[in-house]
Amino acid sequence: MSNPRFTSKQQVYNYDKKPIEIYMFIDPLCPECWALEPILKKLHIEYGRYFSIKHVLSGRIANLNVSKKKNYEVIAELWEKTASRSGMSCDGSLWLENPVASPYIASVAIKAAELQGRRAGIRFLRKVQEKLFIDKQNISHFDVLKSCAKSAGLDVEEFISDFHSESSAKAFQCDLKITTDMEVQEIPTLVFFNENVEDEGIKITGSYPYEVYVQILEEMLSEQPVKNPPPPLETFLKYFKLVASKEIAVVYNMSISQVEREMKKLLLLQKVEQLPAKYGTFWRYVED
Repeated sequence: MSNPRFTSKQQVYNYDKKPIEIYMFIDPLCPECWALEPILKKLHIEYGRYFSIKHVLSGRIANLNVSKKKNYEVIAELWEKTASRSGMSCDGSLWLENPVASPYIASVAIKAAELQGRRAGIRFLRKVQEKLFIDKQNISHFDVLKSCAKSAGLDVEEFISDFHSESSAKAFQCDLKITTDMEVQEIPTLVFFNENVEDEGIKITGSYPYEVYVQILEEMLSEQPVKNPPPPLETFLKYFKLVASKEIAVVYNMSISQVEREMKKLLLLQKVEQLPAKYGTFWRYVED
């Protein structure tokens, strides 16, 4: 971890009313970013009133546009190792069977989704990750991205129009400039800012235990944060729609076996559908 001084965040994005702003530097193809989802969900539920997250697309995997079989074999191995370690399944065989030709297209699509609001952008990003890491679909195909927009509840016609506009491409270029200006070399990287624009930002590269992120929030707030308890499990599932056993385990401080027992009860009540994955299990909430 390091805490360099950065350009004022107000020169980059409009700051909202929450006391902490977190810039999360990601790439839609990065399995380590996907592996952070359980921790981010827990942080959002317990301390979400204190911070907002701005996703910044780093473009760090842009060199994958060069189709080299050896590169794909390395990426496939990385996906498998990350999935095995983190419990957030991703199937590396995608790179040997149907490699993503252009991460640029997915990145511009994420910026197009964000034009419908920050929350819309976050929902869309999650759908893109699900299509890629769970369903093994090629997110460089625009039909797949349109499907993500629909399932994320976006205005699909507006999304298509925005994708083909200059605004989305310029927004992505802006993200790349922020990545350079903040000297972000690896993903995922999280940078925490408080309300005082003169204060240093705290940069964290890679993944750390949940307690580290909580400690940073505590240090940056002028008050002791109050932790929210997690909602009832069914409420959690209804809100997030599709979650991994690992995500439930982290949020609710349960073992995977405990999660499986609880979810099988909901399965019998037809409240959820079970989606086995290469590593672990995902659960989809069944709408009434």
